[in-house]
Amino acid sequence: MNISWDQTSSILRRMNTAGMLKSTQDRLERQEETQKQVDFFEKQKENLKNVSCGSVEEIAEKLKMYQSYEDQISSIKAAYNQEQMFHILDESTEKGEKIAEAIDNMEPKTPEERLEEMVEEALGIEDGGELEEAMEELEEVVEELTEELTEELTEGMEEALPENAELSAEEVAEAAAAAEAAEQEAANAAGIPEGYMPFDVRL
Repeated sequence: MNISWDQTSSILRRMNTAGMLKSTQDRLERQEETQKQVDFFEKQKENLKNVSCGSVEEIAEKLKMYQSYEDQISSIKAAYNQEQMFHILDESTEKGEKIAEAIDNMEPKTPEERLEEMVEEALGIEDGGELEEAMEELEEVVEELTEELTEELTEGMEEALPENAELSAEEVAEAAAAAEAAEQEAANAAGIPEGYMPFDVRL
């Protein structure tokens, strides 16, 4: 495969490689480097035209140098053409990977995968570990809110009971006895004598 040597450099300078495949960028960089090498030896050939020869030996030396430059240029182009085949293979492989990735992204996702993507987009998280940590924090917050809501509902139900709800005589007696026993036990633990009556010392 051959290339256009006279316009390559100017074309490459105008091209914007942003968004290109990595293999394509490598190929273009190699192409530009090859063009520079060819331009160098072409310049050397041009300089030979300005060299004056006063003898047969000098003419022979000039022809020898000219042929050497020609050989260098041919060698550079041959090396480029050989590498070009590998660059094309790399480009084909990379394009295939991009297509496979695009097809994979188009496949239907499970509800769990869609939820993870929504959370990831909302939080601006790309790393899987960070996403997992964020999900754990979210679960903790939900658990705390559930506990608080349960407590509020319980308190509300207790307050909703009629304030004048009557207890049976037996239940009242049992509650009074339990309260008295608890009070006596607390007094004994504190070393307060039985029958002691507290008084208010505030003025």
